[in-house]
Amino acid sequence: MNDLKNMKLDVRTPSAAPAPLIDAHIHVDSYPPEQQELLLASLADSSVEAVIAVSMHLASSRANLRLSERFPGLVRPAFGFHPEQPLPSQAELDLLFDWMDKHVEHMVAVGEVGLPYYNRLEALERGVSFDLAPYIELLERFVRFAGKHNKPIVLHAVYEDADIACDLLERHGVTQAHFHWFKGSAATTERMARNDYYVSFTPDLLYEDEIRSLATRYPSGQVMAETDGPWPFEGPFAEQQTHPRMTAEVIRAYSRLTGQDETAVRQLFYDNTKRFYALSAF
Repeated sequence: MNDLKNMKLDVRTPSAAPAPLIDAHIHVDSYPPEQQELLLASLADSSVEAVIAVSMHLASSRANLRLSERFPGLVRPAFGFHPEQPLPSQAELDLLFDWMDKHVEHMVAVGEVGLPYYNRLEALERGVSFDLAPYIELLERFVRFAGKHNKPIVLHAVYEDADIACDLLERHGVTQAHFHWFKGSAATTERMARNDYYVSFTPDLLYEDEIRSLATRYPSGQVMAETDGPWPFEGPFAEQQTHPRMTAEVIRAYSRLTGQDETAVRQLFYDNTKRFYALSAF
């Protein structure tokens, strides 16, 4: 369905007034232009206070900056380069970093950045070689930028790639790291938790055993909810346009998994996200 007005989720209201929702990772600028306005205008009615709008590249970063200017306080932009795409030229990357330097006061974080696990896996399955080194070099440049400007960094780094990301974060003393939609080994998970890195859960927390297991093991003070919209989901969300209000269902699933009161968990996720992204400073 393309019309966001047709979305219906079974979101029951707890007895106590719930905390607002924050979508900790969404590609707002990737929705069709005619749907962006509708989505953002609908957030107040869905108890969504803010969204962390991550970027794909320079044009995406510029688009998210414009959205944040049109919807101040609601759209909190992060600027970066998504790793699951071919690398641009060095000159184009320099333009991105120069632009980020000029707009650093407007960005809530560096992101989305990381390593191309899925593109690399697909290439290897086809028998095609894949050079990861340039992506690691670019990620290190983003890590250094985050450290220099004291900004959180939003990471696309799963399985063995997460260990490379952890190496870079530790090397440069960057501690404000958000691994979105994370999957990885027990050892990597323990390392991330020990370093006080955050993770966020998408609506697949309702039906993916791997994510459900992670949710029961990761420190509750380091978790957030996200949609990664417009990425579509399955299970109870099949054929629905992804919307930030789905984070309410993520929180409900987490509360049931961990045996905690839903209202308390909703407050926990809200406090965690505001603290990590220093949203009170905006």
